[in-house]
Amino acid sequence: MADPQANAASKCSLATDWWQGAVLYQVYPRSFQDDNGDGIGDLPGLTARLDYLAGLGVDGLWLGPVFKSPMADFGYDVADYRAIDPVFGSLDDFDRLTTRAHQLGLGLIIDLVLSHTSDRHPWFTESRCDRTNARADWYVWADAKADGTAPNNWLSVFGGPAWQWEPRRGQYYLHNFLAAQPDLNLHQPAVQQAVLAEAEFWLQRGVDGCRLDVANYYHHDLLMRDNPARPIGGHMADGVPEISPYGRQRHLHDKSQPETLIFLRRLRGLFDRYPGTVTIAEIHDDDSVVRAAEYTAGADRLHTAYSFGLLGPRFDAGVIRANLEAFAAQPGGGWPTWAFSNHDVPRAVSRWGGPEPSAAFAKLLIALLGCLRGTVFLYQGEELGLPEADIPADLLQDPFGRALWPVFKGRDGCRTPMPWDGHQPHAGFSAVEPWLPIPARHRELSVAGQQADPNSVLAFTRRFLTWRKADPVLRLGDLAFADVGEPVLAFTRSLAADRRFCAFNLGPAPVTIPAPPGFVVLDPCGLTGRCARRTLSLNGHEAIIGRLTA
Repeated sequence: MADPQANAASKCSLATDWWQGAVLYQVYPRSFQDDNGDGIGDLPGLTARLDYLAGLGVDGLWLGPVFKSPMADFGYDVADYRAIDPVFGSLDDFDRLTTRAHQLGLGLIIDLVLSHTSDRHPWFTESRCDRTNARADWYVWADAKADGTAPNNWLSVFGGPAWQWEPRRGQYYLHNFLAAQPDLNLHQPAVQQAVLAEAEFWLQRGVDGCRLDVANYYHHDLLMRDNPARPIGGHMADGVPEISPYGRQRHLHDKSQPETLIFLRRLRGLFDRYPGTVTIAEIHDDDSVVRAAEYTAGADRLHTAYSFGLLGPRFDAGVIRANLEAFAAQPGGGWPTWAFSNHDVPRAVSRWGGPEPSAAFAKLLIALLGCLRGTVFLYQGEELGLPEADIPADLLQDPFGRALWPVFKGRDGCRTPMPWDGHQPHAGFSAVEPWLPIPARHRELSVAGQQADPNSVLAFTRRFLTWRKADPVLRLGDLAFADVGEPVLAFTRSLAADRRFCAFNLGPAPVTIPAPPGFVVLDPCGLTGRCARRTLSLNGHEAIIGRLTA
């Protein structure tokens, strides 16, 4: 059995601010590596593959939720915060994972779901019994209107009303997601204390931080006011499918309340007692970039946050620039985190590159993401250039997709198992049929198939991340955009007197732009842009990085 105290001590080898400018690899645990032969990824399988992550050049990993759960939303419905679900292994397996990650110099970030629990959590089992029990106010309960309908017009992200009737209490309870995910009432001090204790359990066990699921959902409007309608043509909430009725409201009262900022200070205070740990908020809001900046403003809020600002359907220089500038313009000097893909959205190479994305486009995205100012999330398979999988309707697992099929196919297409070896049964992920099918195209892009190819997306990613890790300018420097016009995105990264100029052609056709004074080409792992006669030449989906000496 691994020693939790040894795990806690081992993270001290990481610098206090190790996460700032780091590349964190997101592991979707069900789909990374199956060790016990049930077709679902698990902790022993992940531990066996940690050398792969270390060799990739990342600084740490974000592990999706592995807590005990009925799996109504695949782990985001927690029934016991302090137990590992048997499908993933045991606490001993978790400790072994932590120990091995730290031996390899990798930070371990866990996914902490504090806005809601499973309806099978003992807290909710007690709360729903009646209105007088010890945990009667631990969840968000409200009386019906006089006509028996729900207390207000709030909607679930997954579609339909956000209220479920509970006959034992004769009240409705709030669920911002599935009905099986009742919302905790974090207005109550006892609830805050309880979830802080759950977080501290894992800090004492040696984790290096937490990714805080839907952190802006922690509090609701105590007056239970209706949300207003979203104006026709108004900004759609980031990350919401157009078909979902959830996007028809402005979510002013069901989330993003001012009381959350007070709780975040308590949360930050807890993590500050464990040097070297980090809090990373996920923000899902009408203007998620601005909210992310608010949640990271100052030293008493969260360390960093990421939003859905760069996880949407639009891909052009203006969108990327607007998101970075919107974050930087907010007061407080917060540190951003950026991602192009994750487990909730279609894979970026397909979302932005079309049905047949090229290896050149996949490499461009890796380089661009790695050059932005902030901490970087790299989603599993992004380093292989995996496209979105098309899952047949009869094999869908995601409740979101099943609810909105066929207009919205859900999130299964980005959650398929890692293809380790296309020549092995089930691509080396499992000895049996996996929980989601592995597309033939993914087999062709397997790790084993790309290992020996110096021109592969995987080889490029390894070289680029290794080069980036050694360059403090790209990890920590300031960023200033250059006005070069679409489809080129160009900017300077600066750290004291050391400067880098980065230019990316986001379009398919060749372009030229003037080279800035003193530009000297660098060769970070084979970017193919050219500089001649004070002109930068970029073919479609090419990039160039240089040092500015003037």
